[in-house]
Amino acid sequence: MMNEWLLSLPLLLASSAAVVALVIDALVPQSERLTFRFSLAVLVLALIAAAWTVPFSGTAFNSMIRTGGITAVFDIVFVLGAIMTVIAARPYIAARNFEHDEFYTLVLYATCGMMLIAHAQNLLILFIGIEVMSLSFYVLAGYFRQSLGSIESALKYFLLGAFATGFLAFGIALIYGASGSLEMSSIGRAIKENTLHFAGLLPLGVALVVVGLGFKVAVFPFHQWAPDVYDGAPTVVTAFMSTAGKAAALSAFLPLVKEVFPATTESVQHVLAISAAATIIVGNIAAVVQKRVKRMLAYSSVAHAGYMLIGLVAGNTRGITAVAFYAAVYLFMQLGAFVIVALLERDSEQSITLDDCSGLSARHPVIAALMALFMFSLAGIPPMAGFFGKYYLFTAAVEAGYTWLAIVGVIGSMVSVYYYIGVVVFMYFKEAQQPVEVTPVDAATRLPLAVSATLVIVLGVVPTILESLVQSVWK
Repeated sequence: MMNEWLLSLPLLLASSAAVVALVIDALVPQSERLTFRFSLAVLVLALIAAAWTVPFSGTAFNSMIRTGGITAVFDIVFVLGAIMTVIAARPYIAARNFEHDEFYTLVLYATCGMMLIAHAQNLLILFIGIEVMSLSFYVLAGYFRQSLGSIESALKYFLLGAFATGFLAFGIALIYGASGSLEMSSIGRAIKENTLHFAGLLPLGVALVVVGLGFKVAVFPFHQWAPDVYDGAPTVVTAFMSTAGKAAALSAFLPLVKEVFPATTESVQHVLAISAAATIIVGNIAAVVQKRVKRMLAYSSVAHAGYMLIGLVAGNTRGITAVAFYAAVYLFMQLGAFVIVALLERDSEQSITLDDCSGLSARHPVIAALMALFMFSLAGIPPMAGFFGKYYLFTAAVEAGYTWLAIVGVIGSMVSVYYYIGVVVFMYFKEAQQPVEVTPVDAATRLPLAVSATLVIVLGVVPTILESLVQSVWK
């Protein structure tokens, strides 16, 4: 029992901290600084605990959750995203006179939900994790309650998210009715041994679960909410939602791919392959015509969900390794880009446009250089980390016999070069008509930018550091 508690330490730290932070909020007036420091300290401890549990792959609490292995790798991604979000968010919300302790508490709860999703070996635990994460994001999206855009973002996310939750819950109920179990390995075993109670319920249940998770990942045709929500939410929240939140939703697919989908027919893989291709095409084409940087990054986030879905379609060790690798590098390059967008924003009501980026290199050369670095990596230009992430995904698809899907991914990446490099062109080769002032970059903002830029370069130059780690722990 003690061993189970130790191996579940990252999840236990995050969940306990979220409850304690909520109590601090209720009992201590004006506790913003205390909650900030407490949240940061606990997240650092959770990061250390997650790194420690990586070698110890297994299950705990009657096989309801997984521990160690690739689950711990995803824990590291979530906690790193939360740490950088908390650090970057403090000056961002303070500059708008809206720093409240609830923000940090909600980030802790969202992180706890993400970790529950990644640890879930039971469909009920998966559902609870998704709801904890989603409810936190609903509130965070509307955090600037004086902003109409933020309120609209939260309302759209809540309504569509509740609708998707219905699909997920009904799908889980049908799978339980078909197999008599909520534990994923037991479900897969019942399918293989043909011991299902009501076999006719299984295909419908799997389809509804895929729809519910597809909404959380924002894949076609369940992506319509993402651009509006990402554009209207506070920028630091969008950064967290579109990176760590997307990685969490993708991690929910991993035990299903390993335990349940192989026991069914190949039709699930074919559906995911078509959805991945459509997501890549729709996301990239829509991003091309955007004039607002934040909305462009939102549509590109949809396309990146399609890229990561390729690894799940492949379903082999290389594909799963590529998903985890890409989720990590996407966190750093996307979050770094959004932090810079936050620095350029005039206020919470007005998103920056490409014209606002004009001449940025002359006025703020370091900021422009960092933004260019993140754009190059998102576009998949070597030797940035984004290139190797896509390379691993595409080669996994070819090995699994989905060469056509890899070709779609390559074409989508070529299209994305146009709008990513477009940002660089405006920064370096366009003269500013009305220069936009950049928010002063303090030490708190420098840290997430420095960490993101460093890891984008390091994981691009030496990608085998992370790739070999993930491959060794995927069992």
